[in-house]
Amino acid sequence: MAVKWIELVTGSLEQKKQYKQYKTRIDSLPEPYGTAAKALQRYFMYNGGVTDGETALKMMGDFVDLWERAAVDGTPVRSIVGEDPVDFADTFSAAYGGKQWIDKERERLNKAIDGAADTEP
Repeated sequence: MAVKWIELVTGSLEQKKQYKQYKTRIDSLPEPYGTAAKALQRYFMYNGGVTDGETALKMMGDFVDLWERAAVDGTPVRSIVGEDPVDFADTFSAAYGGKQWIDKERERLNKAIDGAADTEP
């Protein structure tokens, strides 16, 4: 019973455990892969990341798998992200759909404009 109450307040404890495992894997990447992966991860967080925990964890797992594989294979960083890291990051995160932070503001904007338009003479 207590676990359900705690998860209601804080979110899934299992997802928190998975996130910590993900962070450990990212922190364990050799250079230059660790630096590149952490920079992209930071961008994901600022770029209106996915709000659904399950989708976010799937994305993070696939992301760290990509970098771990690249490190094992010795794949150059530019071969992964290309010449435009922002395009790579946007394309990668777009593949995971899900609800994003900006969706709430888009909905709020649409409602505000609809309300304003409804009151026009």
